[in-house]
Amino acid sequence: MKSLRILLATVLCCTSWVLAGGKTPVRPNILWICIEDWSPDLSCYGTKGIQTPNVDQLATEGIRYERAFTTSPVCSTSRSAMMTGFYQNYIGANQHREHDKQPLPYGIKPIPHLFQEAGYFTALMSWKTDCNFTPNTRAELFMGEDWAEREPGQPFFARITFGGTHRSWKRDPQRPIDGKDVVLPPYYPDTSFVRRDWANGLEQMQLVDREIGALLKRLDDEGLADNTLVFFIGDHGRCHIRGKQFLYDGGIHIPMVMRWPGKVKPGQVSDAMVMSIDICATILEAAGIEPPVPLHGKSLFSKAVKKRKLVFAARDKMDETHDSMRAVRSKDYKLILNLMPERPWCQYNNYKEGAYPVLAEMNIMNLKGQLTPEQAAFFAPTKPEIELFDLRNDPHEIHNVADHPDYAKVKAELLAELDAWRKNVILDQGVSAEFRALDVFPAACPSATVDEWVAANGTKFDFNVSGWPAWYPTRSLEEWEKARALWEPYVMRGPSDTVARPAISHSKKKAKKKK
Repeated sequence: MKSLRILLATVLCCTSWVLAGGKTPVRPNILWICIEDWSPDLSCYGTKGIQTPNVDQLATEGIRYERAFTTSPVCSTSRSAMMTGFYQNYIGANQHREHDKQPLPYGIKPIPHLFQEAGYFTALMSWKTDCNFTPNTRAELFMGEDWAEREPGQPFFARITFGGTHRSWKRDPQRPIDGKDVVLPPYYPDTSFVRRDWANGLEQMQLVDREIGALLKRLDDEGLADNTLVFFIGDHGRCHIRGKQFLYDGGIHIPMVMRWPGKVKPGQVSDAMVMSIDICATILEAAGIEPPVPLHGKSLFSKAVKKRKLVFAARDKMDETHDSMRAVRSKDYKLILNLMPERPWCQYNNYKEGAYPVLAEMNIMNLKGQLTPEQAAFFAPTKPEIELFDLRNDPHEIHNVADHPDYAKVKAELLAELDAWRKNVILDQGVSAEFRALDVFPAACPSATVDEWVAANGTKFDFNVSGWPAWYPTRSLEEWEKARALWEPYVMRGPSDTVARPAISHSKKKAKKKK
């Protein structure tokens, strides 16, 4: 019986795109809008200082999710999960910037292929796929670059990424934001430099909001809005030093909005625990498509989501920065398991040292003893194996209660849930001795900065295998002060000023194998 239903659905999908003389599509169009490196720092989520009227309007016309999370805190791993509907570890796509991409296992197919097979026209309206598996290019995954290329009456599945919120950031001359008007989390120091950097990011989001508004207006102008299911989402958390790449909420808590006229009642706010990969299951269900392998994500209309109590996330390699973390989160608690506690949070990462001005500011303050204990904790030379946070009383995750006796039961329960997820769902491979690379490098950095040593030794060590050294601190106070001075005119520039982004770290070169 099930096989018959699938056959009938396939026949309908492939032969009956339209009804009523070719004017009304049978199935909804799907438009999936993604922004990069952004938490729910939007006016519709209550963020002060910023104005995002277009995303706000989208939210009033549909449903805004207060507790939406990605499965990984960096682009390629998160996007690999969202391109399939499965946790990135399960499909072998968990190492950011994977050098040896493999085909998807277990008969899993990319989501756009499932839509194409069902008669949809698929389009990627921006350049980035960023998947850690094959096929992974735009041409291999999608049929075209715009829904305008489809056949008359053919429904479309279109994805688009607005990359402006990925550093670097442009300022917004139309509506500049005063640094005094932003609210900083307590794990960052309250300095004018930090405030300006934070405000610059919010201004860039305002620019992106206008791009989103133009796209949504196009839907209206072309008469497509009423039959288009729209999702708006961030690929992972904000690009600040305690956000992206880490499993705190700053790294995995994302905005998510869904609008579907006539199907989703407008003006809703949901506190359900939802995940980015739930979108995959939702849009397949909306289009009447049954995947060949049941997804890890669940339809947002399902009882499974309404009853869900826990979400999970994982972090592994980031570029050639080796680390490994797992997390489980409920509405009230977050537990992070650090599989490589011997390494510092702020070990060397070429991208971050060359992109995050506040990394220089906080390293200077840390080396001078000017940070609060909560701020300085992130700059420690090692990590605790377990971090546990009571989110009801500590929403910013700055007080680790893993060793507090009052939380022993919660800790044990969450560890058991995390262990079961690792063993039974993602088939976790853990950390190998080769990946840990304990005896590969000299005991201490021989150069003034780790960045300098890495740039000079790319032919002597296989960073693809061992990763970069975990020496810490990565720069001396003097070197961080030099970096901070280079950042100053760029961060503090006026709304209409033209200031080049400084070169703080060496350009990342492709790692070469030892000869």
